[in-house]
Amino acid sequence: MLSEFSLIDRFFARRAAAGAPRADVPLGIGDDCALLAPRAGEMLAISTDMLVEGRHFFADVDPHALGHKALAVNLSDLAAMGARPQGFTLAFSLPQASEAWLEPFSNGLFELAERFDCPLIGGDTTGGPLNLCLTVFGSVPPQHALRRDAAQPGDDIWISGVLGDARAGLGVLRGEWQTNDADAALFRHAMERPEPRVALGLALRGIAHAALDLSDGLAGDLLHILERSQVGATVDVDAVPRSAALRQFPADIQRRCTLAGGDDYELCFTAPQAARAAVEAAGREAAVTVTRIGTITALQAVAGAPATAPAIAWRDATGTPLTLTLQGFDHFHAD
Repeated sequence: MLSEFSLIDRFFARRAAAGAPRADVPLGIGDDCALLAPRAGEMLAISTDMLVEGRHFFADVDPHALGHKALAVNLSDLAAMGARPQGFTLAFSLPQASEAWLEPFSNGLFELAERFDCPLIGGDTTGGPLNLCLTVFGSVPPQHALRRDAAQPGDDIWISGVLGDARAGLGVLRGEWQTNDADAALFRHAMERPEPRVALGLALRGIAHAALDLSDGLAGDLLHILERSQVGATVDVDAVPRSAALRQFPADIQRRCTLAGGDDYELCFTAPQAARAAVEAAGREAAVTVTRIGTITALQAVAGAPATAPAIAWRDATGTPLTLTLQGFDHFHAD
């Protein structure tokens, strides 16, 4: 049976120490604290995410995929801020120290960490229900940070990649709807192995105004930008990008998945209309499709009354208003 320290040494510490030394990480794993040194003129960007068995992933999930996703969702937060990855910590509890589980889990984790040059710099482990908590560190020039409170009336609203496949995968696994084996595999891959859009976030520095990553669904997450920026939005639901596989479903299921599904980890960002060519060039540089789906609007004030609250006005491709009851994923009241 593996002890706590033999577990850490075998599956995490050795691989964390295998990379070349970095000037921005003077001291990594193995001491009481790691030491980080942001690049000159940049600030630290820090984000933490927790993944809980039964809430964020199924008990029988492929551990390699879980290792990938655990880090991917944190890197996605850095992407949304336009930050460059610098390192991460991992704290987790395990029901048992199983080598058969730890080997693929750590492989999935470190394969992504190495691809994004984001070393493990510390953490903790203990026995208990399966629970993963990662904190990721990055750096970004403060004037280029893609904050949620910077959207401006007239901005275009953009989406990277496609939305809805992860929610479709959840629906197929739950038996809510059926599809062919190839599409089911595509949906499950989207759900279990999201791709953090770090390169796009970096390419959007100085171009985009506001951004976030879509973890809880477009309807809920876009509203966070609107509330922080005190603006409204008009969105063409038919313009929201979706895969050919998802288009095989009825329109109501497509909208449920693309607008309120969650777990997409694509970027939603705003940029001035004059920057359309620059946004498209950023997408090409990052090798990801970017799609314009709507417009940021000013809040309207009625004579003698306060301005309307931030909200999304949904339209179809013809401009016809739609009445949709949508809400994003709630971690205490899951769909």
